[in-house]
Amino acid sequence: MKFRVERDVLADAVAWAARTLPVRPSAPVLAGLLIEASDDGLVLSTFDYETSARATLSAEVADEGRALVSGRLLADICRSLPAKPVEMVIDGARVSLTCGSARFSLQTMPVEDYPTIPSMPQATGTVQSDVFAHAVSQAVTAAGRDDMLPVLTGVRLEIDGSSISLLATDRFRLSHRELAWDPGTPDESLAALVPARVLGDTAKSLTSGSEVTIALAAGGTGEGLIGFEGVGPGGVRRTTTRLLDGEFPKVRSLFPAEKLTTAQVDKAALIESVKRVSLVAERNTAVQLRFSDGVLTLDAGSGDEAQASESVPATIEGEDITTGFNPQFLLDGLGAIDQPVVELAFTQASKPVVLSGVAADDGASDPGFRYLLMPRRLLS
Repeated sequence: MKFRVERDVLADAVAWAARTLPVRPSAPVLAGLLIEASDDGLVLSTFDYETSARATLSAEVADEGRALVSGRLLADICRSLPAKPVEMVIDGARVSLTCGSARFSLQTMPVEDYPTIPSMPQATGTVQSDVFAHAVSQAVTAAGRDDMLPVLTGVRLEIDGSSISLLATDRFRLSHRELAWDPGTPDESLAALVPARVLGDTAKSLTSGSEVTIALAAGGTGEGLIGFEGVGPGGVRRTTTRLLDGEFPKVRSLFPAEKLTTAQVDKAALIESVKRVSLVAERNTAVQLRFSDGVLTLDAGSGDEAQASESVPATIEGEDITTGFNPQFLLDGLGAIDQPVVELAFTQASKPVVLSGVAADDGASDPGFRYLLMPRRLLS
């Protein structure tokens, strides 16, 4: 194996492929990055039996070959190289890397012990890369982080014709994001439970190109996998990951069909008020929200401890209501909303609130993203 490639192209591709490497691999070879040189150029791959990453890039290949080296070490080296072409060549059981006057010699791992990287399922359709990345970032806000409840660490991706729905919940909150896409089959209807961490990282990493291809198998070859493909600097980027097993809870019915009290509030003002008032809230205690007479009043703290109170103007329709929420969960939901004005919709104080953005043209709530948050018991 011998090839020559531009430093920036190589460094970017190595960093992209190495980002999925496990911190504590179950086998030493799983910490490796597979380099494959051929007449078609370079292919850089990583795989830990769950998630694979594959980057293709152009290079001047003098000799074909394959090598497996430490992925994180190679990424660190490439990031530090001078802005000159990089040459890599296999030298016995080592790989020699030269860039200008900088020279590195890396120990190789046995390529024959590396697992076979899965193929992409058949493409299901395409979506705008920036729209998809933003939608995923909103949806993963409510995803669980408790590995003891693995189903809740995923995002349910539902494909129905020309629309995609993303749903996530950790039992205390629920996010729902809808977006349009271009399906390969107009009447396609599929669903998958994708690990939230992988989905969020992948969507964010594939914004260099204009589109992302989503590949989800309906059955047969590739079932249990989802693939994402986009264009990165220098070539194509492709990720696959195993789907989570288990039944995602039927959460759509949690969104109420009616609103008895609604309040529209300036998002930035509310975020700053929640941050200030919650400074005196003890851990795992709620910030109280009281909606009355065109004002939202926030309170935190009780008894002999520190206390805080602040008011924010609000456009309120319906009966007065007093409730309370985990301040960080409330901030997470507010931060995921795009619009400068947010609507908080209630049925009653003991039931969840639904947060959504308010459209600037007609003042109606935007159904594209909804964030449902369970109330917390207020201290007396």
